[in-house]
Amino acid sequence: MNDYSRKWWALAAVGSGVLISTIDGSIVNIALNTLVRDFNSNLNIVSWVVLAYLLTLTCLLLLMGRLGDMFGKRRIYVAGFVIFTVASVLCGLAPNIGALIGFRVLQAVGAAMIQALGPALLVTAFPPQERGTALGATGSIVAAGILIGPALGGVLLSNVSWQSIFYVNVPVGIAGIWLSLQALPKDTPAAGRQQFDIIGAALVLASLLGLLVGLTLGPDLAWSNPLVVGSLALFLVAGGLFIWWEGRVAQPMINLRMFTRPAFSFNLLAGFILFNGLAFNLLLVPLFLQLVYLLPLETVGLVLISLPLALSVTSPLSGRLSDRVGPRLLTVVGLVITAIGFVSQAGLRADTPLPWLIGNLMLLGVGIGLFQSPNNSTILGNAPPEALGVASGVLAVMRNLGQTCGIAIAGAVWASQVAMIAGQRFDPVTSAPPDILAAGFDRTMYVAAGLALLAIIPSILGGRAVGQASTPEAKRQAAD
Repeated sequence: MNDYSRKWWALAAVGSGVLISTIDGSIVNIALNTLVRDFNSNLNIVSWVVLAYLLTLTCLLLLMGRLGDMFGKRRIYVAGFVIFTVASVLCGLAPNIGALIGFRVLQAVGAAMIQALGPALLVTAFPPQERGTALGATGSIVAAGILIGPALGGVLLSNVSWQSIFYVNVPVGIAGIWLSLQALPKDTPAAGRQQFDIIGAALVLASLLGLLVGLTLGPDLAWSNPLVVGSLALFLVAGGLFIWWEGRVAQPMINLRMFTRPAFSFNLLAGFILFNGLAFNLLLVPLFLQLVYLLPLETVGLVLISLPLALSVTSPLSGRLSDRVGPRLLTVVGLVITAIGFVSQAGLRADTPLPWLIGNLMLLGVGIGLFQSPNNSTILGNAPPEALGVASGVLAVMRNLGQTCGIAIAGAVWASQVAMIAGQRFDPVTSAPPDILAAGFDRTMYVAAGLALLAIIPSILGGRAVGQASTPEAKRQAAD
């Protein structure tokens, strides 16, 4: 295998990990009602099959990134594939709902290893001038996983059993393990003696867990609930202690100096803000289709395919263009198009033609696809080479946190706008009349558009920092 073909096989190895973890997230969501019936349980308990996976995954991404930097990215990545594949088999064999939730936690451990280190491995496998192309291709694979998951899940649940939605991971996992061992660059030993920052890992784990639990339970239990308040307090206290500790330990969990690089930090912030806005679409559009358009679930699923379909086409093109013209123009144009898509959605009503809504979703997919590949390329391209694993983990954490925060904000904004328009509160908000829900959706989409426009500011600042870093004077200073 020569160097030219090896990089594309490396893309296949990382792509298989991206695909398997994306399909797994979307395929399980469609099986919740089946699990309620087959385990004779209730939705509150069964929903933890999804929540436990997401909480574990997000909390462990940074830890796995650090382990990859210490012990080898390929080694940890392959171990993640093995754990994920074995856990998928165990999920299918689960005798009760408690065991299934536990095995999903184990599955999330493997997924955290895969997601934290996949982008970092691509950066090492491809030359800098082709980094955007590689990351753009992974964006296309993510969209493909979103497309395949619900459709494949529906077929398997209708014709086989719920166990099959986990067993389907096994052949992909085995192929991914083989590809990874054959194509991914071999690990190089880390310089010096490496020590794992146990205290820093515990603090960041506690902080992320507190934030995620608070944001997840807040909309249902009320933000004044002691459990929610305690979770958010844990986030603040543990997060503050983490920052204090990382500045004093010799080998920190996260080298905070990487955040002093403007191109890294500003583009990371831009992605976080945009994913807050994207969460408005992920949460509210399916509800709008069901409660205002009154569409059956099968039709809702087909309509929602339009966004990832447009994303899958745009993302690799954007990555390739960013290698040629630079990232700044593409990220800004992508954010503007995304904002236009949200504003256009704000005018939706029950009598709006369905093709217009589908066009809006595709416009959002184009905007996000234009933004995401160049933005991710800029972030990883400006991370310290010795901390690529952690940087890749930070990128994944910010994406997940952006969506989690955005869902909480979107639900709160929509409920408050519906109550303001109607002059009364509805519990749940979905019980409001369709015309009131549509009016509340209208105002909420303007907030999402505002978030997309807000992300332009750090995106421009990050792009300017990249331009300044590439000047001859900056290169001489870096060399000195």
